[in-house]
Amino acid sequence: MSLRVLERLRRTFGFRLTLWYAAIFILSSLALFILAYFFLASSLRQKDHELIRSRLREVEAEYLTDGLKGIRQELKMDREVGKPNNFFIRLAGPTNHTIFLNLPDRWGGFSLKSLEAGAGSRAVWTRLGSKDDENGLEIVTSRMANGAILQVGKDTESREDLLETFRGIFFGGILVIIVLGFGAGQFLTWRALAPIRQLIATVSTIADTGKVQARLSAIHTDDEFAELSRLVNRMLARIETLITGMKNTLDNVAHDLRTPMTRLRGMAEMALAGNGSPTACREALADCLEESERVLAMLNTLMDISEAETGTLHLNLKRVNLPEILASVIELYAYVAEDKQITLESNCPSELYLTGDPERLRQTLANLLDNAIKYSPESGKVTIEAWDRPDQVVIRVKDQGPGIAPAEIPRIWDRLYRGDESRSQRGLGLGLSLVKAIVAAHHGQVEVASQPGLGSEFSVYLPKQLSLTSL
Repeated sequence: MSLRVLERLRRTFGFRLTLWYAAIFILSSLALFILAYFFLASSLRQKDHELIRSRLREVEAEYLTDGLKGIRQELKMDREVGKPNNFFIRLAGPTNHTIFLNLPDRWGGFSLKSLEAGAGSRAVWTRLGSKDDENGLEIVTSRMANGAILQVGKDTESREDLLETFRGIFFGGILVIIVLGFGAGQFLTWRALAPIRQLIATVSTIADTGKVQARLSAIHTDDEFAELSRLVNRMLARIETLITGMKNTLDNVAHDLRTPMTRLRGMAEMALAGNGSPTACREALADCLEESERVLAMLNTLMDISEAETGTLHLNLKRVNLPEILASVIELYAYVAEDKQITLESNCPSELYLTGDPERLRQTLANLLDNAIKYSPESGKVTIEAWDRPDQVVIRVKDQGPGIAPAEIPRIWDRLYRGDESRSQRGLGLGLSLVKAIVAAHHGQVEVASQPGLGSEFSVYLPKQLSLTSL
């Protein structure tokens, strides 16, 4: 493996995370060993001290009963029964001169000068080191009532051997601990970074192919990576919706601009081919201006529909009183209805509040009312109703027009679609598409019920409460 590859590996987050895992594992193991070692050493030391104190009490009892003779007799009996002589015993007078000493041959390496130099007046612990400093002799000193000094001790050889074995086991297994630390760190890192690798692969696929249909696999957990996967999938779905909406809008604009642009070109050509009279030129300019306004209205409506369908339409949410908006729309179309002798009948309460964009709601109601008046016969009637439900507001616009054929009902919401009955009326074919898009942006629904010859009934269902977080 080259140095460049190693350098690149060292800079990766996975490698650093593996090192952290391994370091934590190794340090934790070392900390556990240290704790276990000190606990074991403390337990063994406490056990030795208990044995020494117990032997001290036995020797002290023998001395108080039979004096030095009792001590000698006790040691003799121990030898006769084959009991090992594991304890150091020293009896000294009040001036600390040695009277009796029991020191097995294997303890000859210990120096007793420090013991003869002096002793405390109460029980104290003393540790003597051997000449090779490998083991020690732990001694407890007790001054008895007659002033005599009694010392009992035991070497630490067996304890040190056990601790040395314990240390050997640990240091012998340190290589295994390091391997396990790096192995476990690598495995945990690989598992932990699996969602990140999947995210990188998905983003790379999108970057290479330009297709945003790719999605991250679902992670059946509730951790941060699962939330990240869900958010990325939502973002990709939103991007796909925006791109699809932009593509459809461009396709519609490119397709539907041909007709008005052709008319504009035809008007201009006719004006140029004429005799050049001012009247003919003014009429051609007026027709061009009217057609350009029609094109502009089409473009604005298409953009509004696209923004609403892709979720990017800005809504200026306010608490509005729906009857006031209905009254303003009815007043706006009152003259149009009067020209066709159509009666506008309104049936709604004086107060009906909901959260919404007042201008977009007014635009929706105006399109529905415009269609109802446009397709109703002369001397007909258009009814506008609104009422309250527990969690929503219902608006219904009913006309007495020719109705809609069942086969055409699913298509009336499509952009630029115009049914057979609507072709005789002037329009862009975008009104109902805009109505549906604005209602959907308000998290509402719009429905139609119609039969040929019996008129149409459009119903809008809007939630009462709508917040920016729900958009």
